[in-house]
Amino acid sequence: MATVLMPLPEYDFDPTESGVPWRLLSERGHRVVFATPDGKPAAADPKMVTGEGLALLAPLLRADRNGRRAYREMTQSAAFQQPIAHDDIDVARFDALLLPGGHAPGMRPYLESARLQSTVADCFRRDKPVGAICHGVLLAARSRIDVDRSVLHGRKTTGLTKLMELGAWALTWLYLGDYYRTYPTTVEDAVRSVLARPDDFDPGPMALTRDSHSNLAVGFTVRDGNYLSARWPGDAHRFAGDFAAMLEGRRREAPRSRRSLYRKRRNRE
Repeated sequence: MATVLMPLPEYDFDPTESGVPWRLLSERGHRVVFATPDGKPAAADPKMVTGEGLALLAPLLRADRNGRRAYREMTQSAAFQQPIAHDDIDVARFDALLLPGGHAPGMRPYLESARLQSTVADCFRRDKPVGAICHGVLLAARSRIDVDRSVLHGRKTTGLTKLMELGAWALTWLYLGDYYRTYPTTVEDAVRSVLARPDDFDPGPMALTRDSHSNLAVGFTVRDGNYLSARWPGDAHRFAGDFAAMLEGRRREAPRSRRSLYRKRRNRE
């Protein structure tokens, strides 16, 4: 089974985008190693865990029951309680890399970390499986294979869409300000700017509901070789399953509504 590195910031990461993949990978026998800036346990964005401060929109915006339960179980695990420090990451020790997202201010040091960007680039150079969801895709986009080329240059990807990001911001800016705007530039625009072609970013179908273990069809991912991406917590179960399948060397048959790179390649073949 694979040993998967999951780096986290000190606080404010998304509980669903970390907890759901951790739980599924652990259930399948894979080992997840967490890494934090100081080697101490991290903490997710409290608004996403409790809904506090989200007012009447809390049931819509916070993590759902599946995400909260997965996060709670993850935080109680020995692996989560005993992370390594970012500076102690040795890419050679790991079989794969998984990059969760999150939008609150505490994510900025994670997204701007030269150490983590170097780790991401090293994993791409070694062709190790890499999974990124939501703002995790932005960390990948900022990682460079060389001085002026992102690791995502020439690849297909998805990520947090402009419609999702600006929609959540518009619903909450009166009482939360720019809580949903991590940066002035949206994730989608930032990622598109480093791709070989802007249309290599696939926003996927309209996301109206979150996926679950029993309803994977509403989730959306894009796979390009050993790189897998997803958009938001509502894709987390699909993302986790597809990432595990990638680790295990299997190609999961996708619903017709899912636009995947592998489907396009098979059609050309």
